[in-house]
Parts: sequence; C-alpha cells; structure tokens
Amino acid sequence: MDTLRAARYPFLQESSSFAESHSADIASLMMSPSYADARKRGMSRVLESIRGSEVSYVPLVNFEYERLMEVMSYPYARVLVSCANDRFLTKRYALAESVRFRKLLEEERAGTVISIAKELGVDAVVKDDMLMMHFTDYLRLSSRIKSVEWKLVNSELFNGNVFLSGERFCRALQNALQDKIESELPLNVPAEIRAAASKDVKHIEIALNEMKSRFGDVSGDVSVEEFPPCMRALLAGTQNGLNLPHSGRFALVAFLHALGMNSEQIMALFSKSPDFDESKTIYQVKHITGEVSSTEYTPPECSTMKSYGICFEPDDLCGNEKVVHPLIYYRIKTRTARRNETEAKE
Repeated sequence: MDTLRAARYPFLQESSSFAESHSADIASLMMSPSYADARKRGMSRVLESIRGSEVSYVPLVNFEYERLMEVMSYPYARVLVSCANDRFLTKRYALAESVRFRKLLEEERAGTVISIAKELGVDAVVKDDMLMMHFTDYLRLSSRIKSVEWKLVNSELFNGNVFLSGERFCRALQNALQDKIESELPLNVPAEIRAAASKDVKHIEIALNEMKSRFGDVSGDVSVEEFPPCMRALLAGTQNGLNLPHSGRFALVAFLHALGMNSEQIMALFSKSPDFDESKTIYQVKHITGEVSSTEYTPPECSTMKSYGICFEPDDLCGNEKVVHPLIYYRIKTRTARRNETEAKE
C-alpha cells in the first residue's frame, strides 16, 4: 500500500484501506483525542476553501501518523460541509479540493494518473507515453471549459480516444473530482455526529457568513430582462455558482461597467461564484473598468464572443445585421421596452 498516495488523494479506495488498517472509524474520528490533529486539519480544509478557494498541501514526511491524520481530515471536512448544508459552500469546497488535487496530480507519473482517473470513473489509457481519454468522458468533463482549444473538433482522436497533454488531462480530472464531491454532499449525518461537530460547524458558518456579508445584493439602473442572451447566460452562471471562463468574466464585467455599474456592484455578482477570490477579483474588475489601469475596456463585439465560444442561444434580434455588439442589442431592447410602456399608458 502506498500510504503517501493515500494521503495525497484521500478520496481513493486505497485511502479507505489505509484508515481501516489502523482501525480508524468515524466514531474515533469524531470523539477520540488521538484524532484531534485530523479534526484540526479537516477544519482547515473547509476554511481554506471559504477564504482562498484552494485547499493547501501539507508536506508529508515518512511518518504513518501524519499520513493517517491527512487521510482522516478529509471525511471530517465532508462532515462539516454536510452539517453546514449550504449549496455555495458545497460547490466552493468541491472546487478547492479539486484544485489541490490537480496541482498534485501534475507531478505524478502517467501510470498513477491513469489509475486515479479510473477510480474517478474516467475511461483513460496511455499510448506511446501519451495520455488518452475516451471522447465521451472528455465531452462531459470539458463542457464547462468555454475555450476554443478545448472543443472536440480541435482535438486529436484515435479509436474514440482524445490525446491530451498531461496538463490538460489533469485539468479535465479536476472537473471529475469536483463533480464527484458535489454529487456526494451533503452526507446524511447522524444526530450524534452533528452534535460532536457542532462547535466546528458554527465556526465554519461564521466564516462563511462573514465572506458573504462583505458583498451586498446587486443593484443599479439596469434591466436584466433586456440583456442579450450571451450576457443573461453569463450572469445566470455567476448567480448559480458556476465557474465562468476568463473570456466570459471579462465580457460580463466590461458589459456591466458599460451599463453604469460600479466595481462594488460587479463584485457582488462574482462573490456568488464558488471560485471567488476577493483579492484577485477586485483587481481584475478594477483593471477592466480602468480604476487601476490606463485603459477602460469595452465589452467584445458579437463576432469575438462567437470566437470565444460564449455566444449562447442567439435569438431573432441577434440575427439582425445591425446587432454586431451586445450593447447595441441592449439599447435596441430598452428603447423598444420604453416605447411599448409609453404606448400602453396612452
């Protein structure tokens, strides 16, 4: 048994076997002083997901104790997230664990990557030292990555498998782990376990509420109903806790700023995303809006949105030859809405 691998990737069956070999069970984890370090690390995993959207890696030297504590911290973190039972926290925690996972996986040999992929339910093989993933898994895992180079037509296929670089393969597996964690949480936690974890759960809830309270609801004199389909889709993704590609974030920020929304109002939108990082996001928003740069960026035109793969469900107005920019769409829609409102009053 590779105990280091079990500790690095605590969702593996190997990790469960490692815990069982030390008679580590949920009752001991919750109650025994021997597992205090595991509970502390489990709390840290969740707090890091709230505050930084990434679970840190703890260097593990050749001591069984440290590796066992790392393995057992994972189920404790899952208990805390389940007891908090907040959809945003669940998605943010899943993302934070999967980001940590990807960075560690990029250091592994191809054989290890393939074996972990199979535990995640991904059909993958190695051919001539190249990683390959079946196209059905590739489509499932890459669909949320809105980037042209990730489109299947731009990938090399062999017998139904997609050739991938190590970096891209690990990025796809990040989504596989994120989906796995999200699908498994919240757990059905017994009352006695909830009681034992209540103090730590309260700590988690306070940290989560502090983060949320820094950003109020979105306001501003804008009419979301008149947004073009692309911007409505990007906005809905943000408000539903989905991860937007960089091009989508840029387009949405520039569009909202062009409509008169300030940085604080835009930040309130992005704070609902599971990968929200306050320091990074405020810099990006202020850079796009020109507050920390000499350039005030404008939203991309329709042809650019199409090339980025973020032109979603265009409607009849989008097909108008005059509508070459999301702002033109919005202005036409708002003028039409005002005219209809005036006519209705007369």
